Amino acid sequence: MQYALLIYTQPGMLDRLSESERKAVYGEYVAVNELPGLVGTAQLQPVETATTVRVQDGQTLTSDGPFADTKEVFAGYFVFDAENLDKAIEIAARIPAARLGGVVEVRPLVER
Repeated sequence: MQYALLIYTQPGMLDRLSESERKAVYGEYVAVNELPGLVGTAQLQPVETATTVRVQDGQTLTSDGPFADTKEVFAGYFVFDAENLDKAIEIAARIPAARLGGVVEVRPLVER
């Protein structure tokens, strides 16, 4: 089964770290990228670059910025082919954001 590991971080989370700590965190992300079963991954541009789209009464409405003002923002994702949820959780726990004040949501993909 494939699982999306959705990464939510606090803006500026890495700014609190020293340069050597940041390099170590980036190294951890590279290590997750090299795990078996990786199907795809992407890092998103900062939340300030977001455009929110709504359709109301047939009109397309856009606004700058994210949908909601929240403490954590969607920052990127991994998709892994994992044997089961426990294995996907094990991988999610290796994602630095999970211990640096963010969260990683694990969600199975719909198989078609």
